[in-house]
Amino acid sequence: MATTPTRLSKPARREQLLDAAVAIVRARGADGLTLVTLAEEAGVSRPIAYDHFATRPGLLLALHRRLDERHRAAITRALRDAAPGAGAVARVISTAYFACATDMPELIAVSAALKGSPELGSVQHESSDGYADLMATALSPYSDLAPRALRLRCVGLLGAAEAIADELNRARTTDGEAVTALTGLIVGALGSGADR
Repeated sequence: MATTPTRLSKPARREQLLDAAVAIVRARGADGLTLVTLAEEAGVSRPIAYDHFATRPGLLLALHRRLDERHRAAITRALRDAAPGAGAVARVISTAYFACATDMPELIAVSAALKGSPELGSVQHESSDGYADLMATALSPYSDLAPRALRLRCVGLLGAAEAIADELNRARTTDGEAVTALTGLIVGALGSGADR
């Protein structure tokens, strides 16, 4: 039920709407998220929700970007506190990656809801590029590979991480096994510099 909205700046209102969208996806799944349910959950009029996102795919894309940015920020924070060494950094990356599958199920649900959306391709490339760059930067002190070669290996490692996450989501492995497997793959992909 829509009520008179509290006056917020446009960016603050957008954040409030995205917070409400996360709550809807968490409670009802991505199929329960529409601009109408968003307006009702946030206590705003429908035109406000439409003004911010225009369409359901626009809302899902904005939510995907927000969740993805938060996940990358969490990895970045964890890397700042990582002990030095290839194994320690690889374990932090692995742990943070799989935390997304368990701590942020909304990101997986929103990604699934966007399947088939023409805009999803660019969002997925943007997301993959960001993760590959983040990994390559964090791992470069521990690798003798040229930057392009290391980044390409990080792209491959992300594919492996996605496959392992699928096994995790299907309850065919544990969190610990998934982290250990990806950590081993990362360290193995670094070349001779991994001994540092």
